[in-house]
Amino acid sequence: MRAFPVRMPSGSVYWTVLDDELQVVEAADRFLMNVRLSKDRAESTTKSYAGAIAMFLRWCVTTGRDWHTAARDLSSFILWLKWQPGRSEGRTTVVPGPGAKPVRGARRINGILVAVRGFLAHAVTEREVPGWVLEQLYQLGDSRDLPLQAQSEDGRLRYRLQAQHRLQEEEAEVDRASDEEIVAMFRACRSARDRLLVLLLSRVGLRRGQAAGLRRSDVHLLMDSAALGCRVEGAHLHVVRRQNPNQAWSKSRRPVVLPVDFLVVQAFDQYALERHERLGAAGSDLLLVNLFREPLGSPVTPDAIGETVASLARRAGLERKIAPHMMRHAMASNVADSGGTLDEIQMLLGQKHPDSARPYLHPAASRLRAAIDRVPSPREMSEMGVR
Repeated sequence: MRAFPVRMPSGSVYWTVLDDELQVVEAADRFLMNVRLSKDRAESTTKSYAGAIAMFLRWCVTTGRDWHTAARDLSSFILWLKWQPGRSEGRTTVVPGPGAKPVRGARRINGILVAVRGFLAHAVTEREVPGWVLEQLYQLGDSRDLPLQAQSEDGRLRYRLQAQHRLQEEEAEVDRASDEEIVAMFRACRSARDRLLVLLLSRVGLRRGQAAGLRRSDVHLLMDSAALGCRVEGAHLHVVRRQNPNQAWSKSRRPVVLPVDFLVVQAFDQYALERHERLGAAGSDLLLVNLFREPLGSPVTPDAIGETVASLARRAGLERKIAPHMMRHAMASNVADSGGTLDEIQMLLGQKHPDSARPYLHPAASRLRAAIDRVPSPREMSEMGVR
């Protein structure tokens, strides 16, 4: 079993599952196509789901189970996932034991289970598997354990389905890139394009898929863009979710307008000159393109952005790895440290709910110290008549 990409005549791409005879697994293919087209999920989502379903079907074949009814043994599947090495490990036997480190962690296993539950639930709706499979996948829960924003406004108790199988995950906090690290990476850049990329990630707060998906027509750097048919004042970017040839994808379903400052505008100007010197008027309509290696003018991919950031971190001599998302965290934290409110940070990140922005906030130590220093001492409180 293996995941395999499928490119449709429209240009859209989704991933499917092939069996050992290189034949398409029809049930998995219908589910993955539904995820990509009917639910408008990203290609990368179908890639992740296809890999997870391939592992589930491989486990069924290896253990002699029928995948249509294997839901009753998902606990055994979890154990298999925890200890069964992948094909890239070079071994195929389970090697647990005292002190052994699991092959996959709780977060990875839970991600696989999400895809498997979706696949089997879809098969139930298509009547390919028995209806009792849903009882093996979900249990009846209520809304009391949901965040307040997700509970009903009238306060009434709502019932919902909870996953039967879910491992407890450790809190995995993403650290922010420090200002010193970002400056060091900026200085390590050897092209105007890379300098612009660093600013798009760390000063505008774009995800790498959003940066790779920017088109030149999305960039409005005039103080008044009415001539372009845009009523937004000041320099800004339009982040739009669309199908791109480099498979870049904006996670936000709704278009987002993000303001940019003079540093980003200057970086855009320098990159425009560099791009014109290398390509003239040629090249892709996407903003960030290859300028120094073939094929010249082809759009930069999200994976290439990750590789560029990692390369800049190494070239700058940083002691740790820096990922693009850490630079997005830096942008949100800097806005907060400069007095930005949570709703402002939410809008700048393109988040739907205010609470979605909270994990991006990493208060500076100086701001925490200042908060403590603002608390009056007991003597000051007594002088104010407070006991």
